[in-house]
Amino acid sequence: MEMIKSISFFITLLLVGLSAGFFYSWEVSVIPGTSRVSNLSYLETMQQINRAILNPKFFLSFFGSLIFLVLSSYLHYRDAINSAFWLMLLATIAYLFGTFGVTAFGNVPLNDALDAINLQQLNSTQLEDTRLSYESKWNRLHTIRTLFSMLSFSLALLALFVNQKAAETVFTQFFNL
Repeated sequence: MEMIKSISFFITLLLVGLSAGFFYSWEVSVIPGTSRVSNLSYLETMQQINRAILNPKFFLSFFGSLIFLVLSSYLHYRDAINSAFWLMLLATIAYLFGTFGVTAFGNVPLNDALDAINLQQLNSTQLEDTRLSYESKWNRLHTIRTLFSMLSFSLALLALFVNQKAAETVFTQFFNL
């Protein structure tokens, strides 16, 4: 059981780290970059990115993070007196509501609404209005999910270090130290 717990914990850290890194990278590169392009270019780019991101690689880190956070929290439950369980539970809650929930109920509906727009039929004023409405809401939501994914990763990482036995098990089993 310890080996399953350790493997699950390792995969959790990897996936949540990838997810947090993805959102952080977007925050510091894509958002500043797209802020510099024309309204039409921005809206077309976001439509294409929103379509392209629906792929197995993204789904693995985005959905996998939540699945493995739940699994790792469950596997730590029997050690409820251990603070690692509570940190994992907090990491799961942060990811569930702050990253997954904000994405599912905030960013995705905005993406769907943007995707339904035929940009070629809009005049320059309509393009500007559409961008202003979409971009400000989307970026605000993205910042929230970025912060929560980083919080979730930090809490999960802290759980690893708080539970020194788990840390030793992870390192010895994965790196044969």
